[in-house]
Amino acid sequence: MYTICCVVCSSSYYANTMSDIPISSLTLICVGSSFAFSGLFYHLCKQKRQEIQKLKEIPKFQPNEELLKILKASPHKRLQYVAIEGQIEPDGEPLFSQYVPRCFGVIQRVIVQEHWKVWNSITKTWAHTKKNNKQSTNTVPFSLVSFGSGVSVKVQSPLEASGLYLEQVYRRLRTAKEGFMGFVAQEITQEKPKVLEECEELLRVGATLTGFGELVLERGRVLKLLPPRDGREYILVATDYKSFLQRHEDSVTMWKLLTAVFGIAGTALLAWAIYKAYCRQNVKRDK
Repeated sequence: MYTICCVVCSSSYYANTMSDIPISSLTLICVGSSFAFSGLFYHLCKQKRQEIQKLKEIPKFQPNEELLKILKASPHKRLQYVAIEGQIEPDGEPLFSQYVPRCFGVIQRVIVQEHWKVWNSITKTWAHTKKNNKQSTNTVPFSLVSFGSGVSVKVQSPLEASGLYLEQVYRRLRTAKEGFMGFVAQEITQEKPKVLEECEELLRVGATLTGFGELVLERGRVLKLLPPRDGREYILVATDYKSFLQRHEDSVTMWKLLTAVFGIAGTALLAWAIYKAYCRQNVKRDK
């Protein structure tokens, strides 16, 4: 009880002292913003930790005989939500890169995009814009395998999954050529072509892929990874399970660091403002 009374009295004393010390509105805004950002980053850090904990609770397997035995023993030969890590292998002929020799994949995305300059009459400058974005996506059936096991998991509906970032295997920028007629058209429309960009992205054969979804066993030895029926997220990431978790751990470290930086900055700024204001008050009293 004595300790509580001391804390209350001390708090009242400092509150009264603070009320007598003038601190600029700008300083208070900066201090408040620092603490607000610190609180926001702490909240994001906490959310990411909870997300990592949920990820670690998901059963993780590789395509092998052990997984086959588990599925055969499970109710309805189905695992509701699991992580499967394996190497990509096409079920038939793979896709061939349009630009890179001896480069094969199971998902291919080709993007052709025009970059233009448009005259802004208000700012009197040329602004950058993109036009005529053409994108085509091709895919072939593929499975996840663990070499030497003889067991594979067919990946169903890969384009419905989130997190699937393809590897860029080709990119070329072609500068637009300007002729006399093009120059006349530019003067009329106030637009001119700048660059034609061509890109090709692939999910390459042999790359490691980790999938999070529903796993079912059909016709004895046919394993399929499907979008979950219970509403959970269907995820495919072109990396191994350990690296995927490490990426999330790095996010926690980043949010933790930002929480500390903004918290320390706000505390230091508040302490500096109080010290300066307190010194000014002492000078006034001495006068």
